[in-house]
Amino acid sequence: MKRKWLTASIFGILAQFFGTPTAFAQLNSFTVLAGTTVTNTGSSVVNGGLGVSPGSAVTGFPPGTVVSGTIHSADAVAAQGQVELTTLYNTLAAQPCGVNLTGQDLGGLTLTPGVYCFNNAAQLTGILTLNGLGNPNATFTFNIASTLTTASASSVLLTNGAGSCGVAWRVGSSATLGTGTAFFGNIVALASITLNTGANVSGRVLARNGAVTLDTNGANFCSGSASLPGLPPPIQLGAPALSLTALGGLALLLAAMGSVLAVKARAW
Repeated sequence: MKRKWLTASIFGILAQFFGTPTAFAQLNSFTVLAGTTVTNTGSSVVNGGLGVSPGSAVTGFPPGTVVSGTIHSADAVAAQGQVELTTLYNTLAAQPCGVNLTGQDLGGLTLTPGVYCFNNAAQLTGILTLNGLGNPNATFTFNIASTLTTASASSVLLTNGAGSCGVAWRVGSSATLGTGTAFFGNIVALASITLNTGANVSGRVLARNGAVTLDTNGANFCSGSASLPGLPPPIQLGAPALSLTALGGLALLLAAMGSVLAVKARAW
């Protein structure tokens, strides 16, 4: 009986220590995921996993490189990532619109956390500022019915605690980032995503049905503690931190194990 109790306790503490699987366990590991192909020109660097499914073509690696991740081409991991991407896309699309920005260029705007929508295409020319209002868990969702396009040298600026993990760009068609764009947030597109020469993204580049096209770009894990609905920040390698609950449970478990061993020692 004591052995069963100890076994159950050990698994309970391990769950506290390592956490439990998320609903997006595979998608969470990808920085770039496409439906048909991933094509690269030049010395692009993808920091995190890269995948394609149901298509299988991944070209341009090398000269492109993938660090802190693996290339998954038409395998079970990429397929599950696409299943989870569909769920994420639909979850974002279902969020009620807070502010309708249809017809406005995002350039020059300063926005606070919320859900923003466009009835058709969205354009960014210049600088968009996202103000987290001092909340590191602030989230910004952009629901765009059609395309997302940025002009050359445009940028997204995060201020006052905003983090790129909490920014979502749900695109109903395709997204195109212009040359030299500095972009923050997770692009979740129904069709394709194109990063023109020198565009850089801090966040995920996720295309459901189309291709991801890279050209001397940087695509990096998003940063910050905020997360999209149901999707935590990407998995990072490193030692996990114990919560106070886990520390207390571990202490109790060690004490119980000591008691059991002491009883056994007296019996011997």
